[in-house]
Amino acid sequence: MFSRFFIERPIFASVISIVLVIAGLATLGALPTAQYPEITPPTVEVKASYPGANAEVVAETVAAPIEQQVNGVENMLYMSSVSASDGSYTLSVTFEVGTDLDMAQVLVQNRVTLATPNLPEEVNRQGVNTKKKSSSILLFISLTSTNKNYDELYLSNYATLNIRDQLSRIKGVGDVMIFPPSDYSMRIWLDPRQLKSRHITTGDVLNAVREQNVQVAAGQIGQPPVPKGQNFQYTINVLGRLSDIEQFENIIVKTGEDGRITRLKDVARVELGGKTYDIVSSLSGTPSASIAIYQLPGANALDVAEQIKKKMDELEQYFPEGIDYKVSYDTTRFVSAAIDEVFVTLFQAGGLVFIVLFIFLQDWRSTLIPAITIPVSLIATFTVMGMMGFSLNMLTLFGLVLAIGIVVDDSIVVVEATASYISKGLSAKEAAIKAMNDVSGPVVATTLVLLAVFVPTAFLPGITGEMYRQFSLTIAISTIFSSINALTMSPAMAALLLRPQPKHKNAFFRGFDALFEKSSNSYGNFLKIIVRKSTLMMVLFVIIAGFSGWKFTQIPTGFLPVEDQGYVIASIQLPDAASQDRTIEVLKKIDHILANTPGVNDWVSLGGFSMLDGTNASNAATIFIVMKPWEDRTDAKETQEAILASLNKQFSQIQEAIAFVFAPPAIPGLGVSGGFQMQLQDKGGIGLEGLQQMTNEMIEDSQTQSALAGLNTTF
Repeated sequence: MFSRFFIERPIFASVISIVLVIAGLATLGALPTAQYPEITPPTVEVKASYPGANAEVVAETVAAPIEQQVNGVENMLYMSSVSASDGSYTLSVTFEVGTDLDMAQVLVQNRVTLATPNLPEEVNRQGVNTKKKSSSILLFISLTSTNKNYDELYLSNYATLNIRDQLSRIKGVGDVMIFPPSDYSMRIWLDPRQLKSRHITTGDVLNAVREQNVQVAAGQIGQPPVPKGQNFQYTINVLGRLSDIEQFENIIVKTGEDGRITRLKDVARVELGGKTYDIVSSLSGTPSASIAIYQLPGANALDVAEQIKKKMDELEQYFPEGIDYKVSYDTTRFVSAAIDEVFVTLFQAGGLVFIVLFIFLQDWRSTLIPAITIPVSLIATFTVMGMMGFSLNMLTLFGLVLAIGIVVDDSIVVVEATASYISKGLSAKEAAIKAMNDVSGPVVATTLVLLAVFVPTAFLPGITGEMYRQFSLTIAISTIFSSINALTMSPAMAALLLRPQPKHKNAFFRGFDALFEKSSNSYGNFLKIIVRKSTLMMVLFVIIAGFSGWKFTQIPTGFLPVEDQGYVIASIQLPDAASQDRTIEVLKKIDHILANTPGVNDWVSLGGFSMLDGTNASNAATIFIVMKPWEDRTDAKETQEAILASLNKQFSQIQEAIAFVFAPPAIPGLGVSGGFQMQLQDKGGIGLEGLQQMTNEMIEDSQTQSALAGLNTTF
């Protein structure tokens, strides 16, 4: 018999369990931590820029050549692109769940390379970037000037030069973006009248700047071959790229026939400014530079956030006086709080199981055996989770919580069977051997039955299957380790620890036994009654089943419930072609509203940036509203539902713009907001104006349906 080997060698059985626990604890520290498994389809993003072009020109000259080549790349599900009025182009290629993201990036890059010769020269000069798209923003770091000596431009450039590269090197960081992206640049404002009087075109000025603002290799003096006796060899250093205003002002634009020279300062005003002023950023109404951190797929979110905060504490020591930073928006707070709650539930479930075992077994020796089985089985599960690429997330931890009630059953069966033979006068060792002869088969059989229930769930297709795969396999793995314990360590411990039950019990156990016996007798009498009235019971069963089925159809359906993740997002959209000044004025009104809203802690405003379509637009803005910690929001007005309702009501009174607040998606990276997104395709060639008209009509008609709310389009 398999178990007899371990009953006679209890140390060997203990060593097996100890090795499993050590391996599980070692793997636990390396498991990535996330809210949910990696179930979002992998995405590769292609970005290009055509300065000065409008959205229609970008769509025709940039989008069309690239998408013709990328379309149909291996394992692609679909692709969507946005051509924006600021000349930017973004293509998102979504692949099937489980696709190797590195290989997908290579495949898309190869396709984009084929389209490069057909792109405008200015687009190729700016560069076409292909990279793995990070699922969502992990956190925001806001740089502010406490003494008001530094503006957004300085803060943005300081973050670019001194912070971005440091954070990009942290393991698990996918991308670092800075808002506003205003690198220091030389801005040249041409005077049309001066250009006309000197017969100079804009192209002449552009060519002159390109020709004279270059880095050249001037060579060497005295480099062989030279006459014999040359004692020195000098490398010539010449003025390369220009760096200050005066150097740019002295660029020669034109030389007349009489030798007169026209310099850039004669036909233009030169100043040092930002490369772009399309986006403005603020923290709770204070100008700031916002650093968005994106996480790599599969990275440990909590570890990445912790490393970023440590690095920022280190970099803060070198900040100029008057610059401060704050981690204003941090999605890992919810992940950490949620996982902590699951761990609490895990310990509570373990404690309740131990109490129930002790009350029913009424012996600490008997209780100790299944109580040890629980942590051994659960901790050993972490080893296989690491081997299969699982993470510590809500589903795997909930699987472990459910597994507590499963893994203890096999051990209880062993203990009860052994105790039964001990009560018949056998020694503990003999009783354990006899018991395992009886229960080894049932232990294996019940394990196979449970595996037959949970393992098929791992083969469900699509996002749903990917989501519940880790949940089901976690339970299956813990069940396997439970049966291993039941066949090895549990009988060995039963042979060592179990003793005959004492004849006299204390008052608590006597009272419990009496109550349990009375309840059992009452239940038995009840069964006798309903068995005699089987027809009535069947009718009652049909009524209950029918009512339950009807109520089941009435329950609202959804993929995952909307949870309070500690933050909400606001989208602001002004009329088409509205200037940035108008957008900023609307943001000031919203700042006042947020400052007086209970439950709101901080907010990061990005004026000129639309989160819904990921583009820069002067008539759009996005605000990340961070609420107070959950434990500090005790008032009914500070719940997420109350805050959303209050803000949407106040935002609806803003006449200058369409502003609304929405909760983030239940699964980070699966869309921008909760709800769903629908695309309209112009298959009939009606044109952009007709498409916009049809879109507006659909929104108006949809608003009459009570089940829909918050409809909007950024088209």
